Amino acid sequence: MIRILVVEDELSIRSFIVLNLKKAGYAVEEAENGEDALEKFEQHSFDLLLLDVMLPGLNGFQVCQKIRETNVETGIIMLTAKVQDDDKVEGLTIGADDYLTKPFSPKELLARISALLRRINKKPELEELESGAFTLFLKEKRVQKAGHPLVLTPTEFELLMQFMKREGEIITRDELLDLVWGKSYVGDPKIVDVNIRRLRRKIEPQPSSPKYVQTVWGRGYRWAGESE
Repeated sequence: MIRILVVEDELSIRSFIVLNLKKAGYAVEEAENGEDALEKFEQHSFDLLLLDVMLPGLNGFQVCQKIRETNVETGIIMLTAKVQDDDKVEGLTIGADDYLTKPFSPKELLARISALLRRINKKPELEELESGAFTLFLKEKRVQKAGHPLVLTPTEFELLMQFMKREGEIITRDELLDLVWGKSYVGDPKIVDVNIRRLRRKIEPQPSSPKYVQTVWGRGYRWAGESE
């Protein structure tokens, strides 16, 4: 059974989320602050976290950052009442896979969770994918560059896989949004650009001058795996 940790300090919102997740068949645990969330995360294994940004004590950004220091497999969706792009970008930059802006409907909540779980648990058709110095071990969801392991989140891994599958082709932002986040995704399409910046920081020798994930201005992105 899929296990989800809901981290939200407002009881009414937390209860609303937990009720809908349990109705959908998920195993759910709750935390009302950042410290409690980290303690439960250390004690138990979770497939996904729903993490509010505005928490007492450690805020959601700090919790996300601490988790990503040791764990990149668990999916993280940030919950925020803020609508400024800077807040969304910050959460995605430090390792969140997606975000939901309050208020949201049960339908949207469950759709985002399902989409992220599909990315995490997607069964590959191939065992390995190679491009230049990069090797993706698809079943284990591991990545190596020139024989050295890279640590990627589920979303970063999925992005890299889509690029490597279509080496040399221009892929638009909308195409990447459909391929990685799903055709039903209704969030900000800038989530693609933020995750690409995050991926570049992990795979590029100089992220500010990328060799592998190249920007084709006005059209999209292109993977050049033989650049080195």
